Amino acid sequence: MLLLAMDTSTTAITVAVHDGTRVLDRCVTLDARAHAEHLAPGIAAVLELIGATPADVTDVAVGIGPGPFTGLRVGIMTARAFGYARGIPVHGVASLDALAHEYRRSGARGDFLVATDARRKEVYWATYALGDGTPTATATPSAGPGVARAADLPPQVRELPTIGRGPLLYPDALPHGVGLLDVDAGALADLAVTRLAAGVPMTDLEPIYLRRPDALPTAARNQAPR
Repeated sequence: MLLLAMDTSTTAITVAVHDGTRVLDRCVTLDARAHAEHLAPGIAAVLELIGATPADVTDVAVGIGPGPFTGLRVGIMTARAFGYARGIPVHGVASLDALAHEYRRSGARGDFLVATDARRKEVYWATYALGDGTPTATATPSAGPGVARAADLPPQVRELPTIGRGPLLYPDALPHGVGLLDVDAGALADLAVTRLAAGVPMTDLEPIYLRRPDALPTAARNQAPR
């Protein structure tokens, strides 16, 4: 197996390759507005780092959000095109689940919140439970995903340890940030491999937007409720 993973749901345009046992290498570019410009070069760079070509890739995994419309679409469409060109399966992974999986791998335990930048002074959020934090424990979603102002989340949710850019952007509302900011394609790849080994279906590639796109065609904009 050589799984190519990518995510464009956050500020990080991130790509990684996984051989079914470990992450071989990754490429990350931080740019909240230029996902299309950086993703393809990132794919080429990470394959070059391990001495592989697109023909060596057997699977693709992609973050399906939630995330801003344009950036998220870049990743999903690129993954679809790569998989179609190679005739290989493409697996969808919720981006917040990938962040939660990375936090789990750090040895954390207990309940926590994932809160990423949704723009418009809002966050994409979900809560997870980690159980006892053992190596075999999984990060299980307990609420969400949703989109809201950080200050509007329930008080018990805002008091949880929080990963993502939410605490960096809204420290008064989310005071317990733990420093993990963006989705890492290495964690997404590892989660995809784990789910594949367990027989968990990952065929849904529909993006999780949670709200209307920022930009609408003129006709749609005129018909939108005010």
